[in-house]
Amino acid sequence: MALGAESASIRRPTQDTQIIAVRNGSVMTRPDSLATEEPMEIRIRGHNQEPVPITTTMRTPGNDFELAAGLLFSEGILASREDIRTIRYCDNVADKDQMFNVVTVELTGDYDDSQRQRSFISTSACGVCGTTAIEDLSLKCPYVASQLTIEIQTLLEIPGLLRRSQKLFSRTGGLHCAGVFDKDGRLESIREDIGRHNALDKVIGHFFLKKQLPLSDRILGLSGRIGFELVQKAAMAQIPIIVAISAPSSLAVKTAESLGVTLVGFTHDSSANIYTHAERIKLPLASSIH
Repeated sequence: MALGAESASIRRPTQDTQIIAVRNGSVMTRPDSLATEEPMEIRIRGHNQEPVPITTTMRTPGNDFELAAGLLFSEGILASREDIRTIRYCDNVADKDQMFNVVTVELTGDYDDSQRQRSFISTSACGVCGTTAIEDLSLKCPYVASQLTIEIQTLLEIPGLLRRSQKLFSRTGGLHCAGVFDKDGRLESIREDIGRHNALDKVIGHFFLKKQLPLSDRILGLSGRIGFELVQKAAMAQIPIIVAISAPSSLAVKTAESLGVTLVGFTHDSSANIYTHAERIKLPLASSIH
């Protein structure tokens, strides 16, 4: 079940450019860094079958195999690491410059494409699109019944820890991140991407490929707003607590409530909004909840 070699040199996560900067009335030319955004096509190849294109996502290059594995797991196409024979870049493309933008996941068994009810295209802007029914996705997710509880101070410290660990964001200012923390607030893994959902797929894919799912005793930290897709992906990995610096959508809150996920938004040094399943957060004794 070895993975193919993932190239970090062909596709860089940042690109250099020159800008005209206006600062306090002064105008100057200086170098700048941009977050790279490129398409990645994911293909599935069943045993002794031809590869089948599954989706195309606009992503920041890097951790591409984790992205492919995490996305296919969160969509319910992969169930375990043993489903994968290998993941590799595809050299059978007309434009050789694009070979590192096509990833093929080869399965140990057959792939029945007729069972796939929808085609989905992910973009850095909107997440999973073309969904026939949101309820179809939520049915894939088992209820998150984790008994994990954390101190409120641990929760409040997560955004700062995330920000200090965002190396690519520090260079570009244009990337989201997803980080997985243990119950004491120690960061275990972080991934950055121009798309929020891609960052989460990458970090889930990291644990999936290491055979360390489910993450029922971990905390997920997110750098942006919380949409339905992010709650659904976290629930697939059985992550019980999501902490984000921005707001959730109404559907994210509804989904988190129904799937047993503790959802926390607008989290800063001394404040947070707990939307669902507050029983996992150890609040101060002096707190008053009406």
